[in-house]
Amino acid sequence: MIKHNTKIQSIRGMHDYLPQDITIWKHVENTFTSILNSYGYKEIRFPIVEDTNLFKRSIGNMTDVIEKEMYSFNDRNGNSLTLRPEGTSGCVRAGIEHGLFYKQEQRLWYLGPMFRYERPQKGRHRQFHQFSAEAFGQIGPDIDVELILITARCWKQLGINHHLSLELNSIGSLSSRSNYRKKLITFLEKHSNNLDHNALRRLYSNPMRILDTKNSKTKELLLHAPVLSDYLDNDSHTHFSELCQLLDLLKIPYTINPYLVRGLDYYNKTVFEWVTDRLGVKKTICAGGRYDELVQELGGNAIPAVGFSIGLERVILLMRETNNAFLDKNNIHINIDVYLVSLGDNAKKYSILLSEHIHSILPSIRLMVHHGKNNIKKQLHTANKHKTRTVLIINEKHYLTKTVILKNLQLGTQEILQHDEVVERLKNILCINQT
Repeated sequence: MIKHNTKIQSIRGMHDYLPQDITIWKHVENTFTSILNSYGYKEIRFPIVEDTNLFKRSIGNMTDVIEKEMYSFNDRNGNSLTLRPEGTSGCVRAGIEHGLFYKQEQRLWYLGPMFRYERPQKGRHRQFHQFSAEAFGQIGPDIDVELILITARCWKQLGINHHLSLELNSIGSLSSRSNYRKKLITFLEKHSNNLDHNALRRLYSNPMRILDTKNSKTKELLLHAPVLSDYLDNDSHTHFSELCQLLDLLKIPYTINPYLVRGLDYYNKTVFEWVTDRLGVKKTICAGGRYDELVQELGGNAIPAVGFSIGLERVILLMRETNNAFLDKNNIHINIDVYLVSLGDNAKKYSILLSEHIHSILPSIRLMVHHGKNNIKKQLHTANKHKTRTVLIINEKHYLTKTVILKNLQLGTQEILQHDEVVERLKNILCINQT
């Protein structure tokens, strides 16, 4: 029996974000959406719950996500449903279902929560949030480069570009990976005594995931393993070479990482990651690549595609770790522009009328009305707690004369204004402060 006085806690790995957190979240999200919109990408939204088979078909049965990380359950009709562990599969499903890819290109973005049953740690949660972009219908490396340029612009806009580095690889076509897979298995079989439990588990089911190991002994062994780039098909090799040439032309620094693979089976050709070492061990902030066969795999026509996903929790961690000066400079901690103080019942009514008048004329102003019957000292104390720029004071006398005291807290000045002068005066004050 449940005790009703027992506190109910949030689920492990699923976090609350409080008002003081949301300001930086909105800043990051607005930065990303503004940049993506400027490149002609359009927002799409789709459910966080999908048919489990969608992920099994797209991600691959032998991946960690399918084997042990998905939140799946049966609904009342016995259908197996899953909280989305990533967004690309749902985006492709929606595009096929609504005919978005029929004889047309699409450039889309979306953001929202994803769910994976992983061990919670710094920057990794069971409910986490991603901002993603996907481009459909373009086969060349130039669209790959555009997505990398977009991410680079995001880092610069957020002031974290000096703490991130770009790693690239090409994992080729399905046939070239099949040839490489055989060579890699043969090599690893000869050294199976040096493989850890995870590597042995993946040896025949998904050997390329061993390249992404965190085990130092396995990493040392892989230095002598066959390299995927030696087995690339001509088309993949040409694509990757042209991609690197474009990045060189655009002066985007990068490192070719021959051990970089993605954890999901649908990738081919280009894969890339933006990584940082400022959060302890090396962390991936953004990952992406091509998935030219996924649309067809999920029932659509053969449509080339490429995309990326950014982990918002890790971006915000990196910003807080490296760039508090940037946050302060850009006023991430949003304060109140105007605080309205009143003394007396009639003054209270007048203050509400005045505040609505100001909201109607100047909707962008952050204006807060003090409610309750505190004395003026307590009301001004509350205004200061909100780091208010300007205070408007109304008492019973001002109610009768339709006047207002305006205190400019930054300049330390005070003046009495007529009701119809307040809006223009606020315009001038806020304009001065913004220049």
